[in-house]
Amino acid sequence: MCGRYSFAVEDALILERFGLRVRTAIYKARYNCSPTQNLAVIAGDAPDTLKFFRWGLIPSWAKEPSIGNKLINARAESLAEKPSFRDAFRHRRCLVPATGFYEWKSNAGKTPFHFRLKSGDPFCFAGLWDKWISGDGEIIHSFTVITTSPNQLVEHIHDRMPVILSREDELRWIAPQADPSLADLLRPYAAEKMEAWPVSKLVNAPKNDVPEILDRVEESGF
Repeated sequence: MCGRYSFAVEDALILERFGLRVRTAIYKARYNCSPTQNLAVIAGDAPDTLKFFRWGLIPSWAKEPSIGNKLINARAESLAEKPSFRDAFRHRRCLVPATGFYEWKSNAGKTPFHFRLKSGDPFCFAGLWDKWISGDGEIIHSFTVITTSPNQLVEHIHDRMPVILSREDELRWIAPQADPSLADLLRPYAAEKMEAWPVSKLVNAPKNDVPEILDRVEESGF
């Protein structure tokens, strides 16, 4: 499961890395991206625009938007079969920009760890999105982060990890025409290109969205 991540970069770096301009009135650095929040995505229908969708997929056929609270992640192994995800997998794929993600070690204190690329560069999770319209005409765009089995680094902490796409595969993932081999992209990212460290339990509360969350804390055995 991926239940928290960070996307904390300067506007200029977003332009350099993704080729997108953003308005500072909309975008700000985020250190504790949490479910139900409106967060940055790059959708296949507008690859030149940074959009902000709610984290937690609400399928178009859902009766209530609350279903999104249970659909923050989608397992890569069952995307093509699950009613909540199969249509989005075919037609509504997105990129979820990030600079790192958090997982909790199953020890007595449930220690949170921050994972990122060793280069420190931003990257993208593979995601799916959908548009839900209520009976009153309210429109909610939402997304989910796809997860897969863990690599050798993450497996010490958790049994799942978000799918991190290689930079060269990002446009292929959101291309309008679904490539039958897209499922091949949904694999664990190379462990040797990643690093991790224990961080403050400040991350446990969504209201805490400050740089100090990323500071290393003492943790033995990792």
